[in-house]
Amino acid sequence: AEKVKDDLRTGVNKKKGKQTTYFSAPVTGVISQTFDLKNHPAVDVVTSKEQTILACQAGTVIFSGYTQKDGYVMVLHHANGYLSVYKHAKTVLKKVGSKVQMNDPIAIVGSTGENSTGPHLHFELWQDQSVLNPVDFMDFN
Repeated sequence: AEKVKDDLRTGVNKKKGKQTTYFSAPVTGVISQTFDLKNHPAVDVVTSKEQTILACQAGTVIFSGYTQKDGYVMVLHHANGYLSVYKHAKTVLKKVGSKVQMNDPIAIVGSTGENSTGPHLHFELWQDQSVLNPVDFMDFN
């Protein structure tokens, strides 16, 4: 079991009993809307249409589907209570239950759903049901 847990982690620093989790940006581009805890608990990253969206960390797909508001959406569950959410994709490439590694292709950038005004990725990062600012964990440039 410990071997499987270690395989799901992408970086662990066990010095001084502290655990550090590493992330990789799912896309590169320009942040068009920054994180705002009350009004926009995510970052919107404008990128080229049809750029591949990559898993920000190893994990399991817990949602993969379409919603009227957000278009094609993918949600990944990661080690240490983290969740990553990817919205407005043109299409999703993985099904619920799929295991992914960091930087695996999971979706294609698009502009689907009522809340989208052009090709971009709406990206959310959560830990233990608390939203986090993704730019504190990864670089989208």
